[in-house]
Amino acid sequence: MSVQFGRWNFDGRPADREYLTKAGGMLTPYGPDGGQTYIKDSVGILFRAFHTTTESRSEAQPYVTHSSTVITWDGRLDNRAELIRVLRDTLNTASTDVSIVTAAYEQWGTGCFAKLLGDWALSIWNPMDRSLILAKDPIGTRHLYYSLDLDQVTWSTILDPLVLLAGKRFRLEEEYIAGWLSFFPATHLTPYVGIHSVPPSSSVFIRAGKHTVNKYWDFDPGKTIRYRTDQEYEEHFRTFFAESVRRRLRSDSPILAELSGGMDSSSIVCMADTIIARGIAETPRLDTISYYDDTEPNWNERPYFTKVEEKRGRTGSNINVGSRGSFISELETDRFAATPGAGGGPTDAATQFAKCMTLQGNRVVLSGIGGDEVTGGVPTPRPELEDLIARAQFGALSRQLKVWALNKRKPWFYLFFESARGFFPPALVGVPKHKRPAAWLNRTFVRRNRSALHGYVERVRLLGPLPSFQENVSTLDALRRQLACDALPSEPVYIKHYPYLDRTFLEFIFAVPREQLVRPGQRRSLMRRAFVGIVPTELLNRKRKAFVARAPIIQIVSESQSLAEMNLRMPTSLRRILDSKAIYETLQAAGKGEQIPIVPLIRIFILEAWVAMLDRSGLVHTGMFTTVGTGTRLIDKEACTFLG
Repeated sequence: MSVQFGRWNFDGRPADREYLTKAGGMLTPYGPDGGQTYIKDSVGILFRAFHTTTESRSEAQPYVTHSSTVITWDGRLDNRAELIRVLRDTLNTASTDVSIVTAAYEQWGTGCFAKLLGDWALSIWNPMDRSLILAKDPIGTRHLYYSLDLDQVTWSTILDPLVLLAGKRFRLEEEYIAGWLSFFPATHLTPYVGIHSVPPSSSVFIRAGKHTVNKYWDFDPGKTIRYRTDQEYEEHFRTFFAESVRRRLRSDSPILAELSGGMDSSSIVCMADTIIARGIAETPRLDTISYYDDTEPNWNERPYFTKVEEKRGRTGSNINVGSRGSFISELETDRFAATPGAGGGPTDAATQFAKCMTLQGNRVVLSGIGGDEVTGGVPTPRPELEDLIARAQFGALSRQLKVWALNKRKPWFYLFFESARGFFPPALVGVPKHKRPAAWLNRTFVRRNRSALHGYVERVRLLGPLPSFQENVSTLDALRRQLACDALPSEPVYIKHYPYLDRTFLEFIFAVPREQLVRPGQRRSLMRRAFVGIVPTELLNRKRKAFVARAPIIQIVSESQSLAEMNLRMPTSLRRILDSKAIYETLQAAGKGEQIPIVPLIRIFILEAWVAMLDRSGLVHTGMFTTVGTGTRLIDKEACTFLG
């Protein structure tokens, strides 16, 4: 996770060295391994390094080519060997990632972006035609933001310098707030009007007076994989997953893997051990970290992650999260946070995690995020039945409806209706109950931001890609939005890798028949079959892991009085979108033991604390909501006098 920052003055003004020094100071905690600065005429570019591979230690960035093009690369290049073979006239096996990317750009121009496998973000400044290109990989695990004004463009890996050094007050982006309160905002948004995020699988082309965003790659709906036997699907699943894990074991320091009691993280650890045992991994060691809470009656992970530790012959770091501090104290802080949830006081679990990483020398963390979503963790027949409807295979549809009806213990016509309704607009058939906006949101606010609050749900198209493919892409988009909201860690610094979000692995998952992933009574069927003998049987046969809800509810109930008082002090701007009385009634219901939407409620208090912090900082206009043009923005009270 190396970081970058740059500014280009369109009017030719020389780059401000003092300004760049301040920005560099904000980047340093995220790039502690040194860096360099490029300053020439009206352009200044910073790079701060965080080394995780042998090759990265010999990089010099910003990288200046023979044609004076300046490239800044933050990423992990997975298909190094393939690109080196193709571009062997200028590269060798010791070439750095940035030099390989540079050679690819010189060979194919922007067409190279689709050829770069891995997690990455880059910027390309071309002084010859005075243009800037910003681009990100198809999944979007790395951040890259930019602020475009009339006389300049500024870009950065982190939001802080774009906000703190702008010399102006920002308006808050209402759609971002709506998305954050529900199913996460669109990937091109930030909380601040005028600051954008480069979307996944896209490049942004900037010239003075010109700004375009282009999608350079997407999954191919026409790609299908059909084998004769289950064994062939299982073998290829193992092959693609093993390659995904191997790519993320590229590190010259020990790697830390999150190990819960679920299939996702356990499969990563077990596969990584297999790869390391074969001697084909670059990392010298794989450590694990697990969290447990023996006070949770429905969430006892220790017996399950212990099975993996026994198989490995190694005990990892186990952190007890049963004793929690004050929720209020974690929220309220004067420390600047660029996004909701990024600040707050340190928790005991976070302190132990930091100590663990420091002692072990870990710089890379493996995460199981995405596994449940892309490998059939939700045991629904809907995508399979929608495929049969779209193909007009009514005989097969009738048979599968009967099989699934018996398994689900629901009438077949109910399952048919649930599948068929996906082809109609949400405005006509409504949205599922779990996607409906919370009762404490202002109706006008809901009406203005219905798409974001519903999770950007769209109807399934009857013609074109198969409904199951559309469902896969929609699920991935939701994961992209979630990752876009994650703040970069700095205490300590580390990079997170996601084996289940590997582009090649996802292409395989999206191309196999849906009935391979999920079968009646066999949630995650293909994954379970493929990992027999690799993952302990107890985990393969485990039922769906319970959602942890008891402890957060207890914490909210115990602090309900303080939270109610915090709710009464809600920033003025939020009173236009939140009903404080409804929030108070929800707190009261929690105290009575009633079931409440716990995650949306927690996000409300995180949002309140964050906006209150911004109020105190004076960096944003947070006076009230009003309509400006076709959208709604937060503006300052003093600016409302002209509205009458």
